[in-house]
Amino acid sequence: ARTLAQAGARLVVNARSDVACAQSLAEEIEVAGGTALAIGADVTDAGDINALVSEVGDRWGPIDILVPNATGPQPQLPIEEYDEEVYREMYEFFVLSPFLLTQAILPGMKSRKWGRIINVTSEVFSSSVAQFSAYVAGKGGQIGWSRSMARELAPFGITVNMVAPGWIPVERHADDPQEAKDAYLAQIPAGRWGTPEDVGHAVAFFASEEASFVTGQTLHVNGGVTPW
Repeated sequence: ARTLAQAGARLVVNARSDVACAQSLAEEIEVAGGTALAIGADVTDAGDINALVSEVGDRWGPIDILVPNATGPQPQLPIEEYDEEVYREMYEFFVLSPFLLTQAILPGMKSRKWGRIINVTSEVFSSSVAQFSAYVAGKGGQIGWSRSMARELAPFGITVNMVAPGWIPVERHADDPQEAKDAYLAQIPAGRWGTPEDVGHAVAFFASEEASFVTGQTLHVNGGVTPW
């Protein structure tokens, strides 16, 4: 969000469970000279999405750039220990949510013949991470959906791309085991942790006019962990 704001985008920062955090970020962007608005919506719910799009439309007009990035808990379990609710949640976050968001904003993009949809996926699909099947399957569905949309929407001047970060520790990883962090860091060819800014720059490229002839692509942001 910060990187897109620095590039000149007016930002809608959405949150479901921590709207205060979104508001704080929006205020930070405004203080830095950008334009931002915080909204609280559940992006797996069509009613909330329609309300969000309507509010943004009333303030600023149609949405040009969409970055679906919502996620829920990501339990790592052997297949025998998963239950169907976890699998259902992964589908809702990574397939249903981008579908509902895109469906809501697509009329405006098509009318202007310009749009950018940038799904934040994950390296886990390419890495085939074990004991993570619900999340990997959800991300696989998100990638497949994005590729299909890229072909469908290209004639309308709308690109659909994917940024696939590696493990980039942020606040929600504060309680993760240090041994696990050390083991992951040791396998990064670049020899350092990725940062949210690394992801932001990749998203900003796909959002730019310079990326108008790039669609259906996945850009891994993980220091070379998946060099393919």
